[in-house]
Amino acid sequence: MNTDLDPPQIPTDAAGEAPGADSLAIEANRRRTFAIISHPDAGKTTLTEKFLLYAGCIDVAGTVRGRKTRKTVTSDFMELEQQRGISISSTVLSFAYKGYIINLLDTPGHQDFSEDTYRTLAAADCAVMVIDAAKGIETQTRKLFKVCAVREIPILTFINKMDRPSRNPLALLGEIEEVLGIVAVPVNWPIGNGPEFCGVYDRLQKEVVLFEPTDSGSLQVPIRRVKLEELKQHMDPSLAQRCQEDMELLDGAAPAFDHDAFLAGKMTPVFFGSAMNNFGMEAFLSAFLSLAPPPGLRRSDTGMVPPNRPDFAGIVFKIQANMDPMHRDKIAFVRVCSGIFTKDTRPKNARTGERVRIKGAHKVFAREREEVGAAFPGDIVGLAITGGLRLGDTIHEGKPLNFEGLPQFSPECFAVIRCLDTSRRKQMADGLEQLADEGAIQVFEDQSNVREPILAAVGVLQFDVVKSRLDVEYGVKAEIEPLRYKAAAWVKGEKPNIDKLSLTNSSRLVEDHRRRTVVLSEDAWNITYMAKLNPLLTFRQFSEELFISDK
Repeated sequence: MNTDLDPPQIPTDAAGEAPGADSLAIEANRRRTFAIISHPDAGKTTLTEKFLLYAGCIDVAGTVRGRKTRKTVTSDFMELEQQRGISISSTVLSFAYKGYIINLLDTPGHQDFSEDTYRTLAAADCAVMVIDAAKGIETQTRKLFKVCAVREIPILTFINKMDRPSRNPLALLGEIEEVLGIVAVPVNWPIGNGPEFCGVYDRLQKEVVLFEPTDSGSLQVPIRRVKLEELKQHMDPSLAQRCQEDMELLDGAAPAFDHDAFLAGKMTPVFFGSAMNNFGMEAFLSAFLSLAPPPGLRRSDTGMVPPNRPDFAGIVFKIQANMDPMHRDKIAFVRVCSGIFTKDTRPKNARTGERVRIKGAHKVFAREREEVGAAFPGDIVGLAITGGLRLGDTIHEGKPLNFEGLPQFSPECFAVIRCLDTSRRKQMADGLEQLADEGAIQVFEDQSNVREPILAAVGVLQFDVVKSRLDVEYGVKAEIEPLRYKAAAWVKGEKPNIDKLSLTNSSRLVEDHRRRTVVLSEDAWNITYMAKLNPLLTFRQFSEELFISDK
């Protein structure tokens, strides 16, 4: 097992850039781009805040202990996020730490916003999986892990909330292996459970790290390092004896850590701690820098693309408008996959072959912006645009290429939306078009009633987001009424055949916001039946294929 988890220190100047580091390969190797995934309330957003705390980006971490708190977390900037205390939209946080450039992609934990999370994972080189120590593997964690597994994304596991009554650590490791089918190797081991949790045993350094609590978990935690054989001098002897027995058991039964297996997504290093109290955070961050991979090869229609490809290329994984009331524009978030992006870069859209009209290029930290000097593979760039880009688009210089597409899923919830003020219908239409471009919602139109668009979503909370954003960003008051439909399929074929489409009594023919024909139905069985009735047409449910590129 590799015992060197302290990352090498890269000399930097005052601006955080390595002096003389004009080599593309050197700069790419400094990048660590990752997403944090979890089930709701496992502590994902709190862990994000603590990354920022230890990196020196914030002085006091915003708490998410309760939704009535006066503070709001750094990564949750939407009004609805702050009101409800949940993450609704993925957020990009870029910062320097120990000579590395960290690009942290904070994703929504709630399953109703899982599409945004799936798309964001396409921009990550690795993931941190947060597990509640009392609950173990939960539904949303299992779904997100599956997406990571398909992408072969390496995963580090942080078992959180050890300061509360929790399950047996060995049982948690066993569940990870049984449910997710990945080998779990503990890098450290908790000492105590719940109120007794006071430290971890570092299996690599062969020493115990004891924590000293601080006020509300807002400050970095002072630690003491002691030898395992000296532990009885610093805590309850029975607790120390239990720790020694656990270590003997682990040393004989736990597999050795294999870095290649980790990079292949077959093994996950496991860390125990409490993000709320900062217990175990410093050790986890150091291990993360050592283990997490730099930007690597990316799949494309021309083959695997290395990060040191001289020409710039990137993929649009997120689009969002009105992030800041002071900047009423649209931002396309681009993951740099190869080459260097500068403010003078004028890329083409691989889908259209046209130059992308860029009003400005920014590095982003939540909703804060900083003009881009140079962005390297692994970096996330926010491009201020007027339009023309879609989710999943590849933008590039040099020879054309298309990166692997983004995940897209069939909606399961449908509703009709009505504008309460008829004089604001145009504003509602503009807002819905923008939200559809962002992937925040899918919008359908029935030609027999164009004044009442149909919304489609993976989860019902997406409807609340639409209603809130229309009000806050477009001044539109709207009401939303659920519909009976539970499935949708996109219909492809010759127009004469589509015009003669045979529908079941419980189905409805509509168009999406890109004028593609869609069938809505009460269940998937009806869609299968209609496919048999119309053999000259193709019915495609996005859920049938994980990654679909709409070029």
